[in-house]
Amino acid sequence: MLELREVTYRYPGAARPSIAGIELVVEAGEVVGVAGPNDAGKSTLCLVASGLAPASVGGELTGTVMLGGTTTAGRRPHELAGLAGIVFQDPAAQRSGITGTVFEEVALGPVNLGLPVSESIARSRAVLRTLGIEALAERHPARLSGGQAQLVGIASILALRPRCLVLDEPTADLDADGTGLVVEAIRAVARSGVAILLAEHRRDVLSALATRLVVLDAGLVALAGPAAAVLADHRLDELGVRA
Repeated sequence: MLELREVTYRYPGAARPSIAGIELVVEAGEVVGVAGPNDAGKSTLCLVASGLAPASVGGELTGTVMLGGTTTAGRRPHELAGLAGIVFQDPAAQRSGITGTVFEEVALGPVNLGLPVSESIARSRAVLRTLGIEALAERHPARLSGGQAQLVGIASILALRPRCLVLDEPTADLDADGTGLVVEAIRAVARSGVAILLAEHRRDVLSALATRLVVLDAGLVALAGPAAAVLADHRLDELGVRA
């Protein structure tokens, strides 16, 4: 479970907070969508929810962020790895660049946590199977389609066994086929019991995946509720959420 209680965050040197007064709960196995125009605070919310802000980014955080019943306050980045994982828009940005196969790329995280080799192998095989990409195991990570590369990025995070997965516009650079692959993968991850926070511009992706939806505007919650009701709200166009 992911919980944010009265969360406000300001980047180092910023004059005002990028998000303010955020109240949000994502249950295990649930997909909660986050939408809004550029600079609404979606990516900042993702960084805060994953614990990267302020642990890695710095800045000032007030309120409470809980991951699996554990507060992120004072936690170092490596301590958060088993609690939350984040996947960014560009899969190349998350690729290590030091592995020769997809299997090695996925196994790198568990190995870096100091897990036994047998456990690292078992985890890697399991996530490749969950996402339906076992056939990619021997492929080079840099020689994949956009959708395949994004799936490998998701698998690399899932091998750490986080309780919460945060996705920051994972389909933004993908074509229809790649988007379909990622949507199906997210469904499979949710079925496994992982809480998922999904920041997305695209209404079709949000409609396909999200049970609830939060719309941000200038760092504040402008709309929130069941996904179907929010997606039908006429104010979405005014808030910059594309059809």
